[in-house]
Amino acid sequence: MKVTITPNDKRTGTLKAPPSKSMAHRYLICAGLAEGTSVISNIAASEDILATMDCLRALGAEISYSPEDMTAEVKGTDPSTRGETLMQCRESGSTLRFMIPICALSDQTAVLSGKGRLMQRPLTVYEDLFEAQGISFDRSDSSITIKGSLKGGEYKVPGDISSQFVSGLLFALPICGEESLIRLEGNIESRPYIDMTIKALKEHGIDVGWKNETDLAVSGAHRYVAADTMVEGDWSNAANLMALGARVTGVDPESLQGDRVCDRYFGLLEKDRAELDISDCPDLGPVLMAYAALNHGAVLRGTRRLKFKESDRGNVMKEELAKFDVDVDVCDDSITVGCGVKAPTETLSGHNDHRIVMALAAICTRTGGTIDGAEAVSKSFPDYFERMRDLGIEIRKEI
Repeated sequence: MKVTITPNDKRTGTLKAPPSKSMAHRYLICAGLAEGTSVISNIAASEDILATMDCLRALGAEISYSPEDMTAEVKGTDPSTRGETLMQCRESGSTLRFMIPICALSDQTAVLSGKGRLMQRPLTVYEDLFEAQGISFDRSDSSITIKGSLKGGEYKVPGDISSQFVSGLLFALPICGEESLIRLEGNIESRPYIDMTIKALKEHGIDVGWKNETDLAVSGAHRYVAADTMVEGDWSNAANLMALGARVTGVDPESLQGDRVCDRYFGLLEKDRAELDISDCPDLGPVLMAYAALNHGAVLRGTRRLKFKESDRGNVMKEELAKFDVDVDVCDDSITVGCGVKAPTETLSGHNDHRIVMALAAICTRTGGTIDGAEAVSKSFPDYFERMRDLGIEIRKEI
């Protein structure tokens, strides 16, 4: 789908933030592993969330979802008793990395498949941990096959890789018979996402927490307890609305979400050329690059992991910002963004990445432009373009 955006300097309005995709994943998984039935309210059916629902159903959980009420009713299952399983993870990196250790709670074969760049994303942490436990981990271009039974104990995990590996272990280890310790080595990035997982686990009766600054203690032989929860507003997608000029409601300034810094970071970018650390909020990378280009430029640090997302986000944004006549320098762990956007003279590409599409759309509200592959927003924010129209922005879609 192509979307053409007409520039509008008078856009204004108040929008409510969509539900947090990150917390929705976590609540769904905890409910899916619990004894009894849980009700999760304020949950939006983006492609990534539908992937997690599908995988939980494959494990044996029963899930009914009402799009009108934005409510999911989940009857949990015991993943250690599953038979041979096939899971369709779509393009959701969170789903894949959260589900892999859960699949290893049974000694029956599990196959996890995906689309797009999903199977290209790093999984070495699990490969190494599983090899040490004698768990088979066979990887192809389109799927992963796991066979073997995960055991509790001490796990050493690099702290400067995706927190999704840590969260995946945190979901699975409480069901193992033994107590466990996860020891994070080196600099710890994306700690807020680990804290979000701990919050969801505790709300479902799991005894887990920080033993010190680097070690996580996990009690074993636990069963999850059913609980009724409500998904909070999503700061990462609130940032994409703020970049359009909207006033955003429905987000908690005290949230555990690392992306809550977006409001402060936008303020810094509006004042002057800023230097920002995004190691705890990598999903803000594209929209901060866009906002920097619209203002005074910036240097973003802690950007190394952007290359492992749905696209190589640093280099992809460099390619697209060049079409606005903005220079970008991408280094190993930093990105320097120029400013002074001009109207693009060629069609922009969304690179099959929802956050790239939304970042480019924010610039197009100033300059105008056409984005090809705009349907990628359905991954996390299906009604994003309708929200743009609510601000008085003119959009034309071509299917």
